[in-house]
Amino acid sequence: MSTSDIQAQITELWEARANLDTADTDTKATVHAAIDALDAGQARVAEVQSDGTVQVNEWCKQAILLLFMISNMATTEVGPFEYHDKIPLKTDYADRGVRVVPGALARWGSYQAPGVIMLPSFINIGAYVGANTMVDTWATVGSCAQIGANVHLSGGVGIGGVLEPPQAAPVIVEDDCLIGSRCIVAEGARVGKGTVLGAGAILTRSIPVIDVSTGEEIGRGEVPPWSVAVAGTRPRKFDGGEFGLPAVLVIKRLEEGAQHDKAALNQILRDHGAAT
Repeated sequence: MSTSDIQAQITELWEARANLDTADTDTKATVHAAIDALDAGQARVAEVQSDGTVQVNEWCKQAILLLFMISNMATTEVGPFEYHDKIPLKTDYADRGVRVVPGALARWGSYQAPGVIMLPSFINIGAYVGANTMVDTWATVGSCAQIGANVHLSGGVGIGGVLEPPQAAPVIVEDDCLIGSRCIVAEGARVGKGTVLGAGAILTRSIPVIDVSTGEEIGRGEVPPWSVAVAGTRPRKFDGGEFGLPAVLVIKRLEEGAQHDKAALNQILRDHGAAT
């Protein structure tokens, strides 16, 4: 069955979901085919287009939501560990060219390209992780998040998931990014190609991104490509006084590829009292 055929059938099932027969074998086969396509990277929840816009493939999210509707809870055991869930874990990592350290988990319907390294971490259904990306210790990649190639998600990074509504854009981290330890990137936020996000930064659709060279807000929830950005605050007056609310500060614009010069990058961050 081609991807276009699966898409058409998923759309039809979604529109009739109020009367869905969860035991129907054809329904299960169609939904499972869609999840297999996501699992193999043949379909993606969202993709960045050549003009920089994001195309959300709603039918992929609909397939995931339908999977939850038709699946039953099941208990599985791996050595001394027991799991009770509707969605099985991925397998066949060696054949996929993915390195998985004990303690790392990924759900069926997520994709990891060849060269991905998973330290003890979690990748949820619908997520896409590009080639040669490192998912470091205790990092989480939420449902439908789209992570590019050659990315480093440092220890404890939280990449949020956006499954509902189906038309909503998920979190996108583009190629060649470094996301520093304990960063949170959620609610459909986007990190542009080649960007370094310093440790502890919080980026959501409501967080302002400010260029420190001008003091101007250059957007919300999106860090421009080839930037060094760090956690900051912005003043906000309340009845009880003035307090600082989270912001992301762009402290440096990089030449393409410059983020790979670790010594120069560390000096930039040290100069601004930040770290990765």
